[in-house]
Amino acid sequence: MIELYISSLITFFVVIDPPGCAPIYAGLTAGASPVHARSMAIRAVMVASGILLVFALFGEALLHGLGISLASFRIAGGIMLFLIALEMVFEKRTERREDRAAKIAGTPEVEDVSIFPMAMPMIAGPGSIASVMLLMSRNEGIERSAVVLGALVTILLLTLVALLAAGPIMRVLGAKIEAVITRLLGVLLAALAVQFVIDGIRVSLA
Repeated sequence: MIELYISSLITFFVVIDPPGCAPIYAGLTAGASPVHARSMAIRAVMVASGILLVFALFGEALLHGLGISLASFRIAGGIMLFLIALEMVFEKRTERREDRAAKIAGTPEVEDVSIFPMAMPMIAGPGSIASVMLLMSRNEGIERSAVVLGALVTILLLTLVALLAAGPIMRVLGAKIEAVITRLLGVLLAALAVQFVIDGIRVSLA
């Protein structure tokens, strides 16, 4: 169980990327009061948690309703996560997030960024949704599912802390250290993505 928790924790940490969300959030809420910024951070994490919980609990039923096998979803999800990993290694993901943040910040009428872009797609994006569905499908049973959900809750709480402390975190980390961490996490995610694909192929051929 400890191994499952650590593995799930690493997967969610990589795809949700709390340290990567922090500077984006700091930039989007630069003109907001501390109280408003805090409320938006809490709302963003709560909404993202709801979205991920729905897919964790009912994602498998949704796949069955669409006639999609879990093996097919594992392969597709693995490929998707591998592409995200490549973007992290070559910093394309960071550039895309910054571009999206710049567009939002450049729109005067947009004040509340908690739902878009923070809750979705930055926290509850395609990668995190695919990850939670893949991990839940691989670990059936109440105990193992609870461990996966526990890891997800841990990372979401960490994300909330990162958003609330976005300013200080940016001053401590700096751009260069953040870039190194992002590349290392990208390599780990690539290995996990390949494992998802291998699992899907093994089940399909069994």
